[in-house]
Amino acid sequence: MTNTNEAPAALALISVSDKTGIVPFANTLAALGFRLLSTGGTARALADAGLDVTEVSEYTGSPEIMGGRVKTLHPKIHGGLLGRQGEDDRVMAEQGIPRIEMAVINLYPFEAVTREPGCSFDDAIENIDIGGPAMVRSAAKNFESVAIVTSPDQYDDVLSALVAGDGKLDRKTRFELAVTAFNRVAQYDDAISNYLSSIVEDEASGQPRRIDFPRQANSCHIKITDLRYGENPHQQAAWYRDLEPPVGSLATARQHQGKALSYNNIADADAAWECVRQFDGTACAIIKHANPCGVAVAASPAQAYERAFETDKTSAFGGIIALNRPLDAATAAAVMERQFVELVIAPAIESGALELLATKKSIRVLEISETIQQKEVRR
Repeated sequence: MTNTNEAPAALALISVSDKTGIVPFANTLAALGFRLLSTGGTARALADAGLDVTEVSEYTGSPEIMGGRVKTLHPKIHGGLLGRQGEDDRVMAEQGIPRIEMAVINLYPFEAVTREPGCSFDDAIENIDIGGPAMVRSAAKNFESVAIVTSPDQYDDVLSALVAGDGKLDRKTRFELAVTAFNRVAQYDDAISNYLSSIVEDEASGQPRRIDFPRQANSCHIKITDLRYGENPHQQAAWYRDLEPPVGSLATARQHQGKALSYNNIADADAAWECVRQFDGTACAIIKHANPCGVAVAASPAQAYERAFETDKTSAFGGIIALNRPLDAATAAAVMERQFVELVIAPAIESGALELLATKKSIRVLEISETIQQKEVRR
């Protein structure tokens, strides 16, 4: 016997290009009582894993058309995402539009495709997602009623919050997911704009070609951390990085020890690091208050440091030291014997050097790989 008073199962709309982790995530959603609604390839992946899933074209009564270009642009989808609880209930009931309580959407891989050297203009155009961003925006706008998940990186936290909330997400979590969703759409649109702004028609062949300097350049910046103050104590400041910081830049550094970086630490560390990176030979730079106290090249890091220090021993006190070679124990010992130092930065820190520097916890120690991009900077 069916209980007609029982509330219908909550709908979760799933449409993902990156299918990493989607099957176990969807499986847990189903176990929590969600009914799964999905598109093309995602629906097939879920069905192949044994999950009960309704395909969007079956749900809307409208088949995918134009080679899949149009499949989710339908009132039953966007009405389900945008419908406001307590305000749009009547019209949703009249139109037969069930509420969608969760949307799991990630977008066509436009950025990855256009980074490939052999990417054609046609490939780029076909990887501009239309329905995905539209659904993300609808769900994010209606965060009061809908949870929007845009990355596999969020799956574990979302599931933990759902379990803790007996299948529901609290308003704070839904809002944070919405902010992340709008940020993702902004990043995506910026990437498309940057690419298309770099395309011109070749006068000789009439074919599209890329130019080095686009007609418009958009950039997205991610906050690494708030700073206690800016260049001066009465000023406020925060540290931001590019969405994809260049390999070997200060924003990719790993901090081994010491207090959080200040505004002046960041400015001087960047100046010192960018200085030594310009040299092919072993180099050392000591920077203080944006001015070089000494820069030198030598056969070894210890010798390069010695020469840089001898340039101006007095000004080097409390400075920032950068090396373009791994920091070894001998160089670390020389630094600690000769001067007070705020920060030491190098492309690698040998274990012996780390042990010595650990005896003075106040020294900030940064390691920047020139070959492996590190996205986490220790707060």
